[in-house]
Amino acid sequence: MRTAPTILHLDMDAFFASVEQASKPSLRGRAVIVGGLGPRGVVATASYEARVFGVHSAMPMGQARRLAPNAAYLVPRFHFYRSISERVMELLHALSPLVEPLSLDEAFVDLEAGGVAWDERSARLAGVKLRAGIRAVTGLTGSVGLAASKMLAKIASEAAKPDGLVVIEPGTERAMLGPMSVRTLPGVGPATGDHLRRAGITTVEEIAEAGEDELVRLLGKAHGHGLYAMALARDDRPVVAERETKSVSVEDTYDVDIHDRTRVGLEVQRLAERCVRRLRGAGLSGRTIVLKVRRYDFSTLTRSETLRGPTDDPAVIREAAARLLDSVDTTGGVRLLGVGVSGLADYTQEDLFAQAAGERAVAEGPVEEHAEAKAEEQPSLAERRWPAGYDVRHTEFGHGWVQGSGLGRVTVRFETPSSEPGRVRTFRVDDPDLQAADPLPLVLRGTEGGNGAPGAGSQAVSSVPASLPKSWSGSGGGAATSRP
Repeated sequence: MRTAPTILHLDMDAFFASVEQASKPSLRGRAVIVGGLGPRGVVATASYEARVFGVHSAMPMGQARRLAPNAAYLVPRFHFYRSISERVMELLHALSPLVEPLSLDEAFVDLEAGGVAWDERSARLAGVKLRAGIRAVTGLTGSVGLAASKMLAKIASEAAKPDGLVVIEPGTERAMLGPMSVRTLPGVGPATGDHLRRAGITTVEEIAEAGEDELVRLLGKAHGHGLYAMALARDDRPVVAERETKSVSVEDTYDVDIHDRTRVGLEVQRLAERCVRRLRGAGLSGRTIVLKVRRYDFSTLTRSETLRGPTDDPAVIREAAARLLDSVDTTGGVRLLGVGVSGLADYTQEDLFAQAAGERAVAEGPVEEHAEAKAEEQPSLAERRWPAGYDVRHTEFGHGWVQGSGLGRVTVRFETPSSEPGRVRTFRVDDPDLQAADPLPLVLRGTEGGNGAPGAGSQAVSSVPASLPKSWSGSGGGAATSRP
């Protein structure tokens, strides 16, 4: 195990919500909650202002609305989030060839492999420069943890939130981990935590004191050995640059249970086509088709079928999904459907067992997909949907975003990332002067390297809470980060 704190963990601060606040001046400093807005929606991200009320990710949206009724509730703009994530990842790859993304807003970096850090001082300097670069390029903030292992770097970045940097100095790891909850360690979820608590083990220090044999008896061989090693601050996992994609899937949760078997079948076909588009977009094919069905009583069934070779053929995948659905009882209603493809490969084997009708569907598939895409891009005026938070442009008032819609009306606030908070106006949903628009960049290219988007910055905060040991070395935003 290395001794210098050259493993970096970056975690963007409340990423989705922060993007929305930077994009919409009227939401800065306000509680913002991003997620599914239907009756069965869940919170994807809550801003720090919303977390004060107890709102957190994965919470049912109905519960969030009760806790924070005056918050702004927005539909995720994943395409926009992904584009910003790509710019952040470019900065990480400039530091090292070993970058391990965990999600759109989180990644590990091996600074030593990139030759940019070899001791505590150089690692800290790399972290400071990274945070400044992220602010310059995106106008957003990220928290950085630096340590000698992945586990400790992630713990450090959590302590640094929001908008801070924390370094765990070599030799202090055991003292730092000891008083922490067992839930701090990777792999200790609610069930394992409860099991340890019933055995009288609630802190990391008590795990170490219990001994390896006792942990193996309580949790089994693999989990017991691994947990004991982590309690002793041992983590030799390397930063892995490439994570193999194991499956490609799509799923939808429905606000109202679907009882009509014909509609269930049509939904499965639609999901299969979406899955194929995602599969092809990644340049992949697969041989195992998976159907997921969550019924009215929350019971979840999965069915799979393995083909003789990998395919990205829409007809073959649709037909396999339909066969799988035939084996599932949907009486009583369906609340969620999903279609996935696993057993992935980067080549396609010609389908040798498609029926003639299937072959015709294959030939027509791209045309159907193109027609569907065009229909989505250009719906009739009366059928247009206006998701809350999405960008629009009006021929007279310019760029804005949807605050809400209903009863044939849509309310829009007209503002841009670099403007003052804008005015609100209401239109008919079929107003021909109102069109969907692409998001505007958070930072104008000419301002990169400066202070980021106007009004999008945050105040400097301390990165090390008072309760943490003095052996932790941290720096917050602003001038405090200038010392290497």
